[in-house]
Amino acid sequence: MTNQLIIFDTTMRDGEQSPGASMTRDEKVRIGRQLERLRVDVIEAGFAAASDGDFEAVRAVAEAVRESTVCSLARAIERDIRRAGEAIKPAARGRIHTFIATSPIHMEKKLRMTPEQVIENAVAAVKLARQYTDDVEFSAEDAIRSDEDFLCRVFDAVIKAGATTLNVPDTVGYSIPALLGQRISNLIARVPNSDKVIWSTHCHNDLGMAVANSLAAVMGGARQVECTINGLGERAGNAALEEIVMAVRTRQDVFQCDTRIDATQIVPASKLVSQITGYPVQPNKAIVGANAFAHESGIHQDGVLKHRETYEIMRAEDVGWNANRLTLGKLSGRNAFKSKLQDLGIEVGSDEALNAAFTRFKTLADKKREIFDEDLYALMSGDAVDAVERFKLVYSKVHSETGEQPLATLTLTVDGKEQRAESSGSGPVDATFKAIEQVADSGTELLLYSVNAITTGTDAQGEVTVRLSKNGRVVNGQGADCDIVVASAQAYLNALNKLHSKPETSHPQL
Repeated sequence: MTNQLIIFDTTMRDGEQSPGASMTRDEKVRIGRQLERLRVDVIEAGFAAASDGDFEAVRAVAEAVRESTVCSLARAIERDIRRAGEAIKPAARGRIHTFIATSPIHMEKKLRMTPEQVIENAVAAVKLARQYTDDVEFSAEDAIRSDEDFLCRVFDAVIKAGATTLNVPDTVGYSIPALLGQRISNLIARVPNSDKVIWSTHCHNDLGMAVANSLAAVMGGARQVECTINGLGERAGNAALEEIVMAVRTRQDVFQCDTRIDATQIVPASKLVSQITGYPVQPNKAIVGANAFAHESGIHQDGVLKHRETYEIMRAEDVGWNANRLTLGKLSGRNAFKSKLQDLGIEVGSDEALNAAFTRFKTLADKKREIFDEDLYALMSGDAVDAVERFKLVYSKVHSETGEQPLATLTLTVDGKEQRAESSGSGPVDATFKAIEQVADSGTELLLYSVNAITTGTDAQGEVTVRLSKNGRVVNGQGADCDIVVASAQAYLNALNKLHSKPETSHPQL
């Protein structure tokens, strides 16, 4: 059995199935490049048959990523597999991941197939996928609620058909660690030629045990774990990549394997995914939360000062946290600024975008005494999006007084022409959004308004996420500023600009 644990990232496929988390092609390319820096083994870039946009996104990631394997999901349907095969064609290493449900409830109620028909379709799908690539993964959807004897038959058949990776997913987050670990070890023991394939698992977090179940599968013999950055995913999410990687690495006394992940890229990947999807990371989230390495208790502080390992089992620096403030300031030059962005893994598409970002940085440096890496991530959060800047904030004035209704006065440019608007509201942000709508008249629904302080102190930037919906399309807008009302206006306008851009992907839920 190999001692390498393969990390299969599905942030851009299963993670994208989180409501409002759909990504454009260029956003997927940005995440794909960061995952490559993270040294992820397999990147599931999407579901190529879901839409033309998703096909183009998978293909773009396949063209951009050279070191990691790029994968597309496909149902056990000819059209899906051919679409996936075409999408991964430019990849240096491509994989097709095909699946069909194997549990009694799914076969009877969803597929309306007999067990024999399921086996027949699974075999046909794997054989067809092998026409496009030698790297074919087969998943038995809802494997945990499937009959073990039937799973053995299915897996035996797809191995003979040419599958190289077999995935045992906990599709509905139903399992508990002891049972999943036993299921994996039983299948490895019972399925003929089980040593000729890599065994994998893909766990959902409905009962809060996705990471624990995944680690139990590794203990049972699985050598691939399917996971997402920040645990993003459908319903309650998936197993968190950062937790899987650091659990295995920290407990080498227990796990007889390790990953090839560059852990220093974990926090940059977490921040990038959070910014693109609009899903903030909770402060007490393991590994990547703001409080993951913070110590409030005097006893803990004393212990850490005397010897770090008294209360810390990992070093913050090892997963990409950097407590040092940015040494750039208002006198810093454009090249130094660009170099720092590159160090943080932040890509700037053009000289024009760099110049605009540098101008914002200078403005921020005049406002703040200290600038941290987190400030730069926030500063760039609204950049590198495929949105035509139809709406732009020129001027804002908000009056808020105890006992009086807040009033917002704004000047916006719409397609380059200035327009003025004024509105009252229940609060300064509400008044600002209503003033924007006087001009935009977008007909959108506000699904989410989220504020996050980037660093500590009263001069900290506020990072705002706004989620808007219109005609079934959901977009996230981001804005950051020391003035939270300005940040809110920027986020709202950023979302409106995305809505007015051509959609490049649709929610891949089939």
